Amino acid sequence: MNLMNRNALLGAVFMLAVTSASEAAADGGPGPLGVTAVAVATPQTAQVGALFTVEDAEAGRFFGEHFCTATVVRSPHHNLIATAAHCLEQAGDFAFVPGYRDGRAPYGVWKIDRVFLPDGWAKDQDEDSDVAFATLDELDAKGVEDVVGANRFATGTATGATPVTLTGYPDEAEEPVRCTNRPTPHNSAQQRIACPGLTGGTSGSPWVNGDGEVVGVLGGHEQGGATADVSYSVVLGAEAAELYRDATAER
Repeated sequence: MNLMNRNALLGAVFMLAVTSASEAAADGGPGPLGVTAVAVATPQTAQVGALFTVEDAEAGRFFGEHFCTATVVRSPHHNLIATAAHCLEQAGDFAFVPGYRDGRAPYGVWKIDRVFLPDGWAKDQDEDSDVAFATLDELDAKGVEDVVGANRFATGTATGATPVTLTGYPDEAEEPVRCTNRPTPHNSAQQRIACPGLTGGTSGSPWVNGDGEVVGVLGGHEQGGATADVSYSVVLGAEAAELYRDATAER
């Protein structure tokens, strides 16, 4: 979600949302739905990170601002992240920082090697194709999945079959936020979820279900939504499955 009018709501949401009850819901199952809270550091949140330009994150020295969110997904070469296509449509050198907090990169800075965009987005910026993958260079002879783990990228799942948890990095925050709720269909190609405070920078945030599967990526309709309390994702179907096959075939 890259719309400026979302940022004004961020401070009020944080004041309301950071409670022990909401944090319990975001980090492990039953609890209040539709509440956004600062995410505590766990093995699960370590798989989600912020995207930077390389010059902003060179050698772990952060000079600029993160601009989107991404997450590690399982792959044969242990080097794959998923995000929104509109996050990586511009040419440039980018880096992924899993578990980023307060200017620190606890699991390293991983440079993006290659970006994979679906034809629908690359040709027409079709909002129904707003999903992307990127492969990462190794760091210390390891793949990113070897360091922080990964969730399975799942296509063809029914929207709203279980609640999902979103984890993402608002532009003006130096730590991630989380929200759990049950998504609903927006139309045949898009799904939506009610979660407050998912402002600019949370584009690309994974929607992870109770089985540990990524079943959505924040983006799609209006590049994720025009307000801070309702967010969108494309329904991960045949196009997303084909893109995943293309990305995992490369090394």
